[in-house]
Amino acid sequence: MKKLQLIGLVILYTLFSSTAFAAALKDIKGKVIDASSKQTLPGATIYIPDLKVSAITNNDGEFSLNNLPAKGSYLIEVHYIGYKTATKIVNFSDASALEFALQPTAIETKEIVITGSIISSTSKRNSASSAVVGKDQLLQPSTNLIDALTKVPGVSQITTGPSISKPVIRGLGYNRIVTLDDGIKQQGQQWGDEHGIEIDQFKSDRIEILRGAASLMYGSDALGGVINILEPSTAPDGQIKGEFITNYSTNNGLTANSLMLNGNENGFVWRARGTYKNAYSFKTPAGYFPNSGFNETDLSGMIGLNKSWGYTHLNVSSFRNNIGFYEPAVDDLGNFVKEDGEAFITSDFKSRELDYPRQDIRHFKIALNNNFILGNGNLKADFGYQQNQRRELEEGPEPSLFFDLKTYNADLKYYLHETNGWQPVFGLSADAGKSENKADDEFLIPNYNTYGIGVFAFAKKNWDNNTFSIGARYDYRKNDGKQLFKDEEEIFAPFQNKFSNVSGALGFTHQFSEEWNFKANAGSAFRAPNPAELASNGVHEGTFRYEIGNSNLSPERSYQVDAALEYEGKIVSASASIYNNYVHNFIYASNNGEIITAEGDEYPVYRYGQVNANLYGAEATLTIHPVPFIHFENTFGYVHAQNNTLNKPLAFIPAGTLRNELRFEPKIKGTNDAYLSVGINSAFKQTRVDDVFETPTSGYTLLNAGIGATFNLGKQPIKFSVSANNLLDQKYYDALSRYKPGRLDYENPNLGVYNVGRNITFGLYVPFTLVK
Repeated sequence: MKKLQLIGLVILYTLFSSTAFAAALKDIKGKVIDASSKQTLPGATIYIPDLKVSAITNNDGEFSLNNLPAKGSYLIEVHYIGYKTATKIVNFSDASALEFALQPTAIETKEIVITGSIISSTSKRNSASSAVVGKDQLLQPSTNLIDALTKVPGVSQITTGPSISKPVIRGLGYNRIVTLDDGIKQQGQQWGDEHGIEIDQFKSDRIEILRGAASLMYGSDALGGVINILEPSTAPDGQIKGEFITNYSTNNGLTANSLMLNGNENGFVWRARGTYKNAYSFKTPAGYFPNSGFNETDLSGMIGLNKSWGYTHLNVSSFRNNIGFYEPAVDDLGNFVKEDGEAFITSDFKSRELDYPRQDIRHFKIALNNNFILGNGNLKADFGYQQNQRRELEEGPEPSLFFDLKTYNADLKYYLHETNGWQPVFGLSADAGKSENKADDEFLIPNYNTYGIGVFAFAKKNWDNNTFSIGARYDYRKNDGKQLFKDEEEIFAPFQNKFSNVSGALGFTHQFSEEWNFKANAGSAFRAPNPAELASNGVHEGTFRYEIGNSNLSPERSYQVDAALEYEGKIVSASASIYNNYVHNFIYASNNGEIITAEGDEYPVYRYGQVNANLYGAEATLTIHPVPFIHFENTFGYVHAQNNTLNKPLAFIPAGTLRNELRFEPKIKGTNDAYLSVGINSAFKQTRVDDVFETPTSGYTLLNAGIGATFNLGKQPIKFSVSANNLLDQKYYDALSRYKPGRLDYENPNLGVYNVGRNITFGLYVPFTLVK
């Protein structure tokens, strides 16, 4: 009932906010042409990110942007397939008719707008190390959202089979990565090994990845970087657009279907999406892994207003995922068997009915995103409410472990319009969370309340071919853990922690020419200990260990520098970056041989402690287009992580990776975007491990291939694709797989489960327009 009341109040606010922020109207018209031939380009997309306004050129290459603010400067980007993306900062006070002349190119443009940094800007004017994963890449078959991002150098994933993935950026994951969805920090159970990201993988047209410390923007937790999941751009005025996506994968029978509708009528915008995914047990080169199927149901919607005073959008989403788990047991021949020793049969593996144990994960979220034009600037105001429920079901529908986390977020930023090249921003953010144990059987973390507040100031200066940025932030956080007794025994002692921190950042970019660009950053960041690190006391199901927290932990403090050199030519584009990240009071759990008996079984005891750590590494990309129909893409990523206190490697760090893909894009009559690709993914061996409780992994090479094209049935385009991953069914263990040897079973550390074997995925994407 409270949820419905909250939704109702926010809807009323959204619908009537225009009366409070009325402003003068401005319509801007323009044209998009080919810079060489001067021919107009029909079907080009024009977008203003900070106003969430879009338009498409008509058959004469003309466009109209209506109901815009009468003053202020805003960045406009123009996209058209086969051309470099054009960007221009336009002063609406002086703007009348605009003309964008696009340059043809065979190379995918790097000149794209980054909105996840404090001020939206082109990548060349943004000092943060960043990458953008667009719609075409997100449509390539993947098992979940994070899996779709791992082609970006520096990005890895901690996996528990194909259903659960956690992001890792430059060797840091868990609570050291911030995920933004609908402008709000995603708050689930990021601290857990077997807890994924509760977000529909199809909901976004574009995802930004910021590599490196970002506490200045987002406060605690952004030591490693940020994943910014952007809502799709609104439909052009007067249109209702949509898309249908369906995939089928042979390895685990994964079916994924998603339908979206998106409309705009005179600035009243709306969107609705529904997604359903279902899979049975996944297959490794050695056979199926029992009860590893899952099913996922996602519903989301948005209503809002895009007017001359700015915009206000209300996003609502509901995510539910059921995931099967299996505690490995083998017979004398090494085959997986049921708890009673009975052998599995094929029908068990291909059953879509999940056995116990399993997880039942639910995430509900409301986000209100606003951008109001106030005085000589803009006020961006984002508010969010989330409820994350995680049920661990051991033997039946009654949960043995049940976390219920409610989180409230508010984020305010005031942007002053640019003056003499300077643009200042002032911000305030606050959050409050309450977590409860709602099961009476098992406990891992106590009930707790957490509160945080932060303020920052930031300024950016643009002159000639240079950009300079500087900022500082203050944060305060309080954690309040509750006492708990079970059978008159104290399970959790009460605790209270208060942390504060000052962060700072400097950034610089310089464009030597149209082709060459340089960027560099230096900054500090921090992360307050989470309640699991402070107060765990119990068996962590799924990790097969007993965890004990430490209420005396100090915040992690990070000091990081990075630099990148980028080149974009007509035939070749390339980039190379290096970074060094020193983390003082790095928190991690370790085992020194201690064993405890709990729930009738023996478990290794992992206690949380702190060390000083240093992570440094490099990333590189090289894309070659010797001719327009040949695309050769190469990426490289490596991170070296050292526990300086104990003079040994940090545990669970991704291996170095090298990805190569050769793509042939022929012109075939009756089709568009046809391609044939062959790729090789190589991972180096990872022998830099903490040998007390982690095993090394060997290097491996996977062969992948794909084919696809867009066909037209009348005027309706249909994109069809087939992709094959691990085509040779290679046996391998990824360094970050939770199923690799030595991570699952304490009594039998040699027991391991290979990563997914050969997988062929068939995909269909149908974009359509209902009203034009």
